[in-house]
Amino acid sequence: MPKDRNNKVSCEHYRCDIELTLEIIGGKWKALILWELIKYSVIRFNEFRRLIPEITQKMLTQQLKDLESNAIISKKVYPQVPPMVEYSLTQMGINLIPILESMDNWGKDYVINYNLKK
Repeated sequence: MPKDRNNKVSCEHYRCDIELTLEIIGGKWKALILWELIKYSVIRFNEFRRLIPEITQKMLTQQLKDLESNAIISKKVYPQVPPMVEYSLTQMGINLIPILESMDNWGKDYVINYNLKK
């Protein structure tokens, strides 16, 4: 996220902590990226492309940078040719696991209770 005064993460202009949380992990792709990291612990960039085929390379790069800049994931670059990059959850990312698991359970309950088909 840009480090400017309008960025809610870099300043205290949010109304509540839920808004801050959504600023950090909200959107179409971040929760899916985090969910894959919960399942696999360590994922290489190209593995993300395989696991989430709908995401473009540009969007994946942007979302990973955002999560990394907010200390949710860490990036490890191996000095080789071609470069190998691995991503994993930081402690702050690990702290999100119960939240994402609750969201997953809520979604499953919603589908069952409202007779929705995937």
